[in-house]
Amino acid sequence: MSRRVAQAVIGAGYGDEGKGHLVDVLAAGAQDRPVVVRSNGGAQAGHTVALADGRRHVFHHIGSGAFAGAATHLSRFFVHHPMLLEAEREAVAAQGGCVEISADARGLVTTPWDMLINQAVERSRGDGRHGSCGLGFGETIERALDPAFALTVADLAGAGLEDRLGAIRDHWVPRRLAALGVVDLSAEEARVLADDGLLAVFIEDCRRFVETVRQSPDGGLGDRGPIVFEGAQGLLLDQAIGVFPHVTRSHTGLVNMTAIAREAGLDAIEATYITRAYATRHGAGPLPGATARLEAFDVVDPTNAPNPWQGRIRYAPLDLDRLAGAIAADRRLADPGPVAVRASLAVTCLDQARGPAPLVEAGGTTRHSAHALAGTVSTRLSLPLKAESWGPDRVGVRLREPAVA
Repeated sequence: MSRRVAQAVIGAGYGDEGKGHLVDVLAAGAQDRPVVVRSNGGAQAGHTVALADGRRHVFHHIGSGAFAGAATHLSRFFVHHPMLLEAEREAVAAQGGCVEISADARGLVTTPWDMLINQAVERSRGDGRHGSCGLGFGETIERALDPAFALTVADLAGAGLEDRLGAIRDHWVPRRLAALGVVDLSAEEARVLADDGLLAVFIEDCRRFVETVRQSPDGGLGDRGPIVFEGAQGLLLDQAIGVFPHVTRSHTGLVNMTAIAREAGLDAIEATYITRAYATRHGAGPLPGATARLEAFDVVDPTNAPNPWQGRIRYAPLDLDRLAGAIAADRRLADPGPVAVRASLAVTCLDQARGPAPLVEAGGTTRHSAHALAGTVSTRLSLPLKAESWGPDRVGVRLREPAVA
């Protein structure tokens, strides 16, 4: 049997590193039809792919290789959002992207009431917000800890769906709000909670999900085309690596990927850790060295617009010690078993540099030309350089074939 080697793209920072950009490039370069596997997160991910022909999409459910003809597989670690999937399918299909989607039946499913809880408690925190996107991701995982209220992809086709959703709305929501100390809902939140029409609409969303998403186990990936794992968020938001409570409730790197690979019988993962040429954070939480504007870069980022949940995106010089620590922690946490893991590095947004760019290391700052920066980061992290990005589309990506570490 030939060796099955999967590619993987892992954000090394706080998200927004260019993961979708690189996944698109890797999918476009595959010799056979690839499958992009979403290994964590949910609809709160926003991975941008822009093509030279003008097509552009911010991917939430569908894998970022869709414009390259890649199918999407949503793993058992992915949290599904039927309320939002159909609109994304239509948007991607309208631009000629592949909307063939499969999902492991064990994947959790977000309901409208998870969003309600998420948004109500985040608003109640005032200046102490955790940095949520307001889409109910963490609340879905919390609810699933109680088997009486868990909802999975397998449940969506079951005869008892309406009763299960009614129990979530009528019993889980009051209990969870009380546990979180949310005593009073706003008038709009109370209206949403009491709206029977919303229940009917969500059941229809689930019906469309069942019609358009094929159930397929993670273990079946070993029989499919070239695999590209697409991580969501970044290592510094990983629940075991980031600074609590400003983290996501998932493993954002190798932990889930290696578990899926073992189940699928894959031989190896070639993991590319990706970072911008500077650090970003969109949402509450610490960002050492944060500044309102980076003097060395003309930042272009139409995706991360200010919004009520995350506020404005923040910037900082790239901290090599923090980057190295996160990558080392991710590799320690993973249990690859028989799956070999080899790692490399990608650096994006190099075209945005307008002068010598700062790198922070051991408390000091050095400056490097844009053309030397990626190589310097690669050397300091002892990771071979896989890719440099000098523009927003595939044309600007310089791929290498490193002897991965």
